[in-house]
Amino acid sequence: MRTARRGTPAPKPLAARLVAGLAALIGLLVVGALCPGAAVAQSPAARAPAQGQAAGARAAGLHISEGRLVEGNGNDFVMRGVNHAHTWYPGETQSLADVKALGANSVRVVLSDGHRWSENGPEDVAAVIERCKANRLICVLEVHDTTGYGEDAAAGTLDHAADYWIGLKDVLAGQEDYVVVNIGNEPWGNTDPAGWTEPTVAAVEKLRTAGLQHTIMVDAPNWGQDWQGVMRAQAQSVYDADPTGNLIFSIHMYSVYDTAQEITDYLNAFADAKLPLLIGEFGGPADQYGDPDEDTMMATAEQLRLGYLAWSWSGNTDPVLDLALDFDPSRLSDWGERIFHGADGIAGTSKEATVYGGGAPDTQAPTAPGPPTATAVTATAVTLGWTAATDDTAVTGYDVVRLGDGTETTVASSATTTATVTGLTPGTAYTFAVRARDAAGNRSTASPAVEVTTDEGGGTPGGACAVGYRVVGEWPGGFQGEIAVRNTGSTAVGPWTLAFAFADGQTVTHMWGGTATQNAGAVSVAPASYTATIPAGGTVTLGFTAQKDGNNTAPAAFRLNGAVCATA
Repeated sequence: MRTARRGTPAPKPLAARLVAGLAALIGLLVVGALCPGAAVAQSPAARAPAQGQAAGARAAGLHISEGRLVEGNGNDFVMRGVNHAHTWYPGETQSLADVKALGANSVRVVLSDGHRWSENGPEDVAAVIERCKANRLICVLEVHDTTGYGEDAAAGTLDHAADYWIGLKDVLAGQEDYVVVNIGNEPWGNTDPAGWTEPTVAAVEKLRTAGLQHTIMVDAPNWGQDWQGVMRAQAQSVYDADPTGNLIFSIHMYSVYDTAQEITDYLNAFADAKLPLLIGEFGGPADQYGDPDEDTMMATAEQLRLGYLAWSWSGNTDPVLDLALDFDPSRLSDWGERIFHGADGIAGTSKEATVYGGGAPDTQAPTAPGPPTATAVTATAVTLGWTAATDDTAVTGYDVVRLGDGTETTVASSATTTATVTGLTPGTAYTFAVRARDAAGNRSTASPAVEVTTDEGGGTPGGACAVGYRVVGEWPGGFQGEIAVRNTGSTAVGPWTLAFAFADGQTVTHMWGGTATQNAGAVSVAPASYTATIPAGGTVTLGFTAQKDGNNTAPAAFRLNGAVCATA
């Protein structure tokens, strides 16, 4: 976590600090700072959790059903909001109204249980809840004193945090429709992260024994980033410890999550297991530790209908993470513009909780968009535009789908009425249509279709490379493939990039010999260190596993550094 900045008027002292430790087995320096968490290391593969249990007895308000956060009336609720450092800036009471005005439907509020900072007492917490409700926001309340326990000597325990929540029982009672209790922020550092599980289970059980019925949120170890996969592996056992089944997991995504595959692998593991998850904190701006891939975080959260809460509204020690400069909503930073107004951002995807309007679940789909038109066509891409759809509440986005053989595949998404589809094959005819969607996930019927033929493009097949592609083995829902890339030229090639596209929605899940980045069907492969150079007349072989649903057509064309390769 990067540390909240001490502004001149802020009465709460907060010293910026870095916690450094040698990460066992991989020898990486992992750094955690206080606000928000940054355990900077590459996460190894981790075992996915088992299938989530069926819903049991539920509270009357916000609760978990079939692995999703829903309201008391059963309406799906997807958090789209920000974090706000209330405990260090208690005078910034206008902030909740400001984030609401920018479209947020929820806010995560930093509190202190008194272990490390001055305790936020019952009257203060009650006032925070009332401000959330007055601004029609769902309020996630979190204790920050637990940050980095086991590695940061100043951090408090989850048990102490649980006692704090129990002490607020009278304040929290009756607020189950509006409040989520996040037991403790990033409650374990990088030292022995496996130790996170037992105190987490104990804290959950303690709160339920005391009678709290709210949705409980649980943060991951490794300063929230779970790069060693402890929460991912133990999620089912922690979930099972809650007799109400009313628990949601929170992953914090900073520099550890700098590739699309790391992000999609983690989020999909929970979604596939029907275990509830949201991105409780995340950052986008690059720092000395890496460059988080916020575009994939937000796009995948929107695709899977998972909540996200960006760090943070204002007041960071490192102001690069301030969404608003000096708490001024008229002075959004580049990070703030990205979060509120960018693709898959809050303005385009947030929907207010129905508890504030008394409405029933939204089941009405938007109207179909107008027919798309191609405004730019190249050898490998096309830009499409269409007239807007309408909805009884609001259209939050559009999906461009490719049609063929009686099926459709989503190839691009947009919050506006234009989108660019990339990764296409030169000289090829494609048929596209557009579907609109609303915040409840309802999708419209498809628009009228448009047919586009890409330009012939450059490159001579077989001029400098040849690619052999084969499926090594298949199983229901997946397959293993192999790509052999041969340099048919007279000089070595390196470094290189290989580009191709899947036609049937296949998704690469793991690759060896290279690193795959995928956008819809388009795949771009960068080499591993040991395949970085292809000698003249030489061949490198890439292996991969992938998900599939139905057809498994081989890619039609491959490009090496932009040149079209012969195919075998």
